[in-house]
Amino acid sequence: MPRSRLHLLVMAATLGIPAWAGAQLALPGGSLRDAVPDVLNSVTGALPLDRLERLSPARLAENLLAARTDRLSSLVRHNSDSIAFDDRGQPAVRDTILVTGAEADIIDALRKAGYDPQAERIEGLDLPVVRLTVPQGQNLARAIRAVRKIAPQVEVSGDSLYFASGAAPPTAGATLASHAGSTTGALGLIDGGVAAISSLTGPLEQRGFAKGAPAPSAHGTAVASLLVGNGPIKGPVPGAPLLVADVYGGDPAGGNALALARALGWMASRGVRIVTMSLVGPPNPLLNGAVRAAQGKGVTIVAAVGNDGPAAPPAYPASWPGVIAVTGVDGRNRALLEAGKSLHLDFAAPGADMLAADMKGNGAKVRGTSFAAPLVAARLHRSGSLSALSAEAKDLGKKGPDATYGRGLVCESCRNIH
Repeated sequence: MPRSRLHLLVMAATLGIPAWAGAQLALPGGSLRDAVPDVLNSVTGALPLDRLERLSPARLAENLLAARTDRLSSLVRHNSDSIAFDDRGQPAVRDTILVTGAEADIIDALRKAGYDPQAERIEGLDLPVVRLTVPQGQNLARAIRAVRKIAPQVEVSGDSLYFASGAAPPTAGATLASHAGSTTGALGLIDGGVAAISSLTGPLEQRGFAKGAPAPSAHGTAVASLLVGNGPIKGPVPGAPLLVADVYGGDPAGGNALALARALGWMASRGVRIVTMSLVGPPNPLLNGAVRAAQGKGVTIVAAVGNDGPAAPPAYPASWPGVIAVTGVDGRNRALLEAGKSLHLDFAAPGADMLAADMKGNGAKVRGTSFAAPLVAARLHRSGSLSALSAEAKDLGKKGPDATYGRGLVCESCRNIH
């Protein structure tokens, strides 16, 4: 066994967890919405951080990257009926190819080649996309390459999957939150569904964009509580209206690019101005187009940089221009060891040594950049402008903006620690 692989298994054993907790994804009715996103976040709460901190930065980054590779391989292996690797080695919906920018002649050529093109326009964004079904007996990567040969002048990709960038403690038996009232001026959350808990008191509407959605999830509930919580867990804008797009539901292939694009379209059609997405994945042409179209309609997207460490590929949507990229810090204002990276970094916010609501409404320890992003989104909603948010930011690390903390720490006092 290679030394790096052995070291990864030793670290996992030290943490008291398997090297990959993805076996849960194979359970009947299993869903990605509560899947642990990496080794560090497989345990919430009392992480033996002193042991992790003794690793050199290079060794820690190596282990996090190896954990990411193991995680994605296990995900595809345990869900091979619905998930496959695309031509870039990234998990995607097994039977779907996305084509963007195709005119009528391209669609005709694809039809003549034996495909059955299904064209749609993403509602709220007026964004066209053509969906193709992978021919039976052909794998996704090979089918994508074949379509590119037929239509080299357009964007062809798999329906990439995006994952939660922080773990939240699951609780069974939750019900879905729904509160009547005006959602004018609402914040937007694209994540898993949100449970009915005492901390959420303001108008709240949910819509599903996956099989079995909307359905309550631990991750979505925790993030929502940090946005607008008004009880045991309090957010920066307590009781503010919230629109929730559940892109996971009970679908093992939930959290795909098409679902996220449709969710952004719904947000834009409802006049949402700030959307937070604590999700990470690869660049995808359709989702990139949806982000740009939403931005063109006045939507500002706040996104976490993920928890796969500094050696992982840049996280999206955080890396796209104009998206506000957020990292996390611990209770001593140190950057999280596991924090990922994006092609730019805007702000840091609390992401550890803190509580968020579980699906019973109780405070539970959480860790990850997932829990920093909603704090920045809420503060932006409250301040009303990016310049005001920048003025609030506390400079950390090197003087001025840097690649570790961005423009500085936002919402330092927002950490729930009761």
